[in-house]
Amino acid sequence: MLVFIGYLVVLASVFGGYALEGGHVGALVQPVEVLMIVGAGLGAFLVGNNIKVIRATLKVLPTLLRGSRYSKSAYMELMALLYIMLAKARKDGMMSLESDVDMPEQSPLFQQYPKIVADHHVLDFLTDYFRLMVSGNMNAFEIENLMDEEIETHHSEGEIPVHSLQKVGDAMPAFGIVAAVMGVVHTMASAGLPPSELGALIAQALVGTFLGILLSYGFISPLASLIEQRVAESTKMLQCIKVTILANLNGYAPALSVEFGRKVLFSTERPSFAELEEHVNQVKSQGR
Repeated sequence: MLVFIGYLVVLASVFGGYALEGGHVGALVQPVEVLMIVGAGLGAFLVGNNIKVIRATLKVLPTLLRGSRYSKSAYMELMALLYIMLAKARKDGMMSLESDVDMPEQSPLFQQYPKIVADHHVLDFLTDYFRLMVSGNMNAFEIENLMDEEIETHHSEGEIPVHSLQKVGDAMPAFGIVAAVMGVVHTMASAGLPPSELGALIAQALVGTFLGILLSYGFISPLASLIEQRVAESTKMLQCIKVTILANLNGYAPALSVEFGRKVLFSTERPSFAELEEHVNQVKSQGR
């Protein structure tokens, strides 16, 4: 929703301001210029990326139209699940979690936390490391190194659409100049026309530069920035799991391990100590 609102603000500000100063809005309607600039940008995108990058970019774009799923409630749900799993492992042994981590979609424990189950990156990361803890006697140092590598890979992979879109956005002003130059060439080839018609041709040529800059900074580059923010949020979710698990492996109690995880969250979503404690106590009282 915010993407649409932002685009409307951009269009209203640019075209509304142009109209208020007496500009002829009709002169900006140049479908051929749009075809040249957008077509060149799309072609450059296809040439400059392999099929995996193209698919990843096309897959992530529709998700930007929805709000971020990494809200405070999602983090609270994650920390509640971590607490329950660690407490269960401490009470009944790590083997008691084997069936839950092997088939989380069918686990009654995981079904109580639908936001976690719906995020396959978080779910896979969480279950994979609990599965390692169940099946082997890995120490905290080994798991930490493995987690760091996986988180770095996840972050790098998530930023692939960012780089591909940013490069297209950076190229749009240049494609606008290309369209403008071609318009100037057309104008120069029509030098015998009356001045009024030549003025219209020059105006059409200049619209190309305008459209290239507008598409770059008003539409494409903001999308790349938004994807980058979403990647950072998803990475923070994995870091919360990492810190919580490592704290538990180092001997801290489940409630304190979850507190370690809370400290790595962004301040905008991080619950206070009292909120987390109350939430954990509520989970305890519900007997989950």
